[in-house]
Amino acid sequence: MKALRWHGQKDLRLDHIEEPAAQPGKVKIKVEWCGICGSDLHEYTAGPIFIPENAPHPITGEKAPIVMGHEFSGQVVEIGEGVTKVSVGDRVVVEPIYACGKCDACKAGYYNLCSTMGFLGLAGGGGGFSEYVAAEEYMVHKIPDSISYEQGALVEPSAVALHAVRQSKLKVGDKAVVFGAGPIGLLVIEALKASGAAEIYAVELSPERKQKAAELGAIVIDPQQYDVVDEIHKRTNGGADVAYEVTGVPPVLTQALNSTKIGGELMIVSIFEKEASIKPNNVVMMERTIKGIIGYRNVFPAVISLMAQGYFSAEKLVTKRIKLDDVVGEGFEALLKEKNHVKILVKAE
Repeated sequence: MKALRWHGQKDLRLDHIEEPAAQPGKVKIKVEWCGICGSDLHEYTAGPIFIPENAPHPITGEKAPIVMGHEFSGQVVEIGEGVTKVSVGDRVVVEPIYACGKCDACKAGYYNLCSTMGFLGLAGGGGGFSEYVAAEEYMVHKIPDSISYEQGALVEPSAVALHAVRQSKLKVGDKAVVFGAGPIGLLVIEALKASGAAEIYAVELSPERKQKAAELGAIVIDPQQYDVVDEIHKRTNGGADVAYEVTGVPPVLTQALNSTKIGGELMIVSIFEKEASIKPNNVVMMERTIKGIIGYRNVFPAVISLMAQGYFSAEKLVTKRIKLDDVVGEGFEALLKEKNHVKILVKAE
């Protein structure tokens, strides 16, 4: 079958590899749609970050070349021995986190913080940029007929957004600001709406992404037109209750922190490629808190339920649909060169 594999930085290849089998405890899925994630893009331009290059991943036992893609939906075509959760023909999405189940984090229920955590599509085990995937049964979640396969491909990134909001101290009626209206930032806006935020501000430069944020109901602030921190304090009468940093750009981290009120909170949702500095007194003198999140845990069912109610709409967020054959040029390179894109979905054929 065809599969996109990471061989090295700026070296993605569409290889022909053996089709996976539904071994005991595994579910074989025919992939329908797979989204290109910001993490995939980081691996392409600056990796390896999560991809094991020189030594096998401790859970999967695999190292590069690795099949990529972890935001995907599909249909069950075969089940391995012992699988009871799903049946052939079920429409599904995959929660792609590998966890050891033995470390302190896993024992405490924080499987996304596992000491050897990895992602299917980044650490091995196959990936969504292929025709078929054989995933562990525990990773597989059924989706109702009311949710399209395109919509299903957004469950994974939507889970990141919902986890970010759930882990923050945001309460119904609070004011929030999202720095960066890329795919995850826009999904955070949706999660904030679902969580009852009274005012949602979005800080973004891209005209297309500003428009998307406005369509989702955010109040857009262009950093080229305003002193962002002053403007947010002015409009919120003292600062946002919670700021979500979703750009991964070091100077923005300081802006996001300083945009919050006394006792406010900064949530770091991005993966940073470079170090970022802050002044500790901006935390201490205002009794602010800073918190980071990675991935998600125990939120896929909630995301699927919210999608059935109309949240995290693919129609509003998907800007391009391409074939697997075109994934590098029309997908990865397009995201680097054309800043008008939000989410690109890849059709596995």
